Amino acid sequence: MPLARSVSNVVLFEVAWEVANKVGGIYTVLQTKARVTADEWGESYVLVGPYVESAVRTQVELLEPPQPALRRTLAAMNAQGCKVGTPGGSVPEGFGVSLVAFEVVLGRSGEAWVPWYDREANDAVLFGFLVAWFLGEFAAQSEERPFIVGHFHEWLAGLGLVLSRARRLPVATIFTTHATLLGRYLCAGSVDFYNNLHSFDVDKEAGERQIYHRYCLERAAAHCAHVLTTVSHVTAAEAEHLLKRKPDLVTPNGLNVRKFSAMHEFQNLHAQSKARVQEFVRGHFYGHLDFDLDKTLFFFIAGRYEFSNKGADIFLEALARLNYLLRVNGSEVTVVAFFIMPARTNNFNVESLKGQAVRKQLWDTANAVKEKFGKKLYESLLVGNLPDMNKMLDREDFTMMKRAIFATQRQSFPPVCTHNMLDDATDPILTTIRRIGLFNSSNDRVKVIIFHPEFLSSTSPLLPVDYEEFVRGCHLGVFPSYYEPWGYTPAECTVMGIPSVSTNLSGFGCFMEEHIADPSAYGIYIVDRRFRAPEEWCAQLTAFLYGFCQQSRRQRIVQRNRTERLSDLLDWKYLGRYYTFARRMALAKAFPESFTYEPPEAAAGFRYPRPASVPPSPALSRLSSPRHSDDEDERYDEEEEAAKDRANIRRPPSPPGLPPTRN
Repeated sequence: MPLARSVSNVVLFEVAWEVANKVGGIYTVLQTKARVTADEWGESYVLVGPYVESAVRTQVELLEPPQPALRRTLAAMNAQGCKVGTPGGSVPEGFGVSLVAFEVVLGRSGEAWVPWYDREANDAVLFGFLVAWFLGEFAAQSEERPFIVGHFHEWLAGLGLVLSRARRLPVATIFTTHATLLGRYLCAGSVDFYNNLHSFDVDKEAGERQIYHRYCLERAAAHCAHVLTTVSHVTAAEAEHLLKRKPDLVTPNGLNVRKFSAMHEFQNLHAQSKARVQEFVRGHFYGHLDFDLDKTLFFFIAGRYEFSNKGADIFLEALARLNYLLRVNGSEVTVVAFFIMPARTNNFNVESLKGQAVRKQLWDTANAVKEKFGKKLYESLLVGNLPDMNKMLDREDFTMMKRAIFATQRQSFPPVCTHNMLDDATDPILTTIRRIGLFNSSNDRVKVIIFHPEFLSSTSPLLPVDYEEFVRGCHLGVFPSYYEPWGYTPAECTVMGIPSVSTNLSGFGCFMEEHIADPSAYGIYIVDRRFRAPEEWCAQLTAFLYGFCQQSRRQRIVQRNRTERLSDLLDWKYLGRYYTFARRMALAKAFPESFTYEPPEAAAGFRYPRPASVPPSPALSRLSSPRHSDDEDERYDEEEEAAKDRANIRRPPSPPGLPPTRN
């Protein structure tokens, strides 16, 4: 329910280019956080974004805005020729709060110059002027002095903040950078980013990359804001050196967590989704299905196709080493690795499509024979006779089954890519596969690679599952990123109870290290890419993967239960407090005569201890060690362990909604 407020005319406007306009991860942040923020602020919470026709038509339900001042503001702007999304407000599906959308039209402004050819930057400038106009108009249309909080996300919304300060509007401003522009460009250039962070000539680097105008917008917003926040401590250090201002707060990204009433529910979802993935694998590896799917583990990496930044390079190298370890130790475990990274393609791979067609035809043949066999068996038993097994199937049935068997034969290895790549010869994943020699041969215990260079969709003729179902069906997500300000992919794995690999250079990895005494016991493996050499990164990742392969099925179930228990840590119901602190600080800085602010305790927060009981996990060794039986692992009572852990977890106090007013 909305928190009680001692000041009735405090309004929160959250401004971003990705409000109801899916471009990147900020859309997910805003969409998942909106409900929690609306519960706190009620009708005083308004999202502000660009009017994108396709997005508004599919995501927005048109409604009249509830606030009289907002209705007058929209009417005044429309009367002056500015198209504001609708004469009323709007409620985005999945956001559940008021939305104001501006139509950004081509135009020119002499107050902020950017190159004419940079359409995105020009749109950002126009959007900024419209937002500043809107905030000023809202303040003028309010019957009594409003206390406005303006929260701006990323450089695309930053000019609105700068203009609000320049025009001395009564707005407490917050600027959140989810990743710095220059940091992303520098890491894409394969520089030793973190060791040289303090020594970069930022003006020179931005100018050489032709993003100086964008960098200036971002830096100006960071310096003009009353409060600067970032999504992680990693990005905070980056902002301090590249934007030349130390962030005031870290506001981690969260998710809406769906809790299950019983632990076995999400385990059942894992089993159902895994069966869908197994069906795809049966078709993809037809003719070479020489491994036991019940002893096969599915690993995956997903995200933007940034080969080094996302850690795909060391993942491939670790898979090659894992293949060697599994082979020399005679392991019965097989690993199938998926790379879900959108790239330029021209069509599906014919061999991949054929595999799924062969699998379906084989299934139809088996069902036809089964139905015929069952009918004869039923009729025989109905008259009280035992069936003559020699007469249950005729010659036609055997011929049909032989044809089906012959259809599954092929000489070539299963393809490593599901699509035809436009840049096959230079593609980094494919060239690395050729170098390490993993071609899905029968001798390989690691079946690399199923490179799926487009986003997953339940309507795909090849792998008809959406991303969430695919993640639930896998055993381990691997995200050894070099540049990852936060990292939603491992966070999504965690709330679905799927273990994952992250690094201490990602915001997610640092956050988990800060809150969990023994992350690996909870299925969060963190590779040290900050203080170790590249060879050591790869060795540590290989050790994590091999140790995971050595776990018994029962151990993996126990670990998934523990991983899912971490979901409270990533829920906006907990992480939303960091945004509350930022708003309180901004109000106290902008309106010191009306508000006060007391910093939260540095140690306030969840703290997960080591699990009450830890099943033995084999260490990395080239010698085969005795495998713990499932019966032995049954002694771990998951419900009892969860109860003990909940009793030991230190929970943070709940923060108040708004800062107290001065008397």
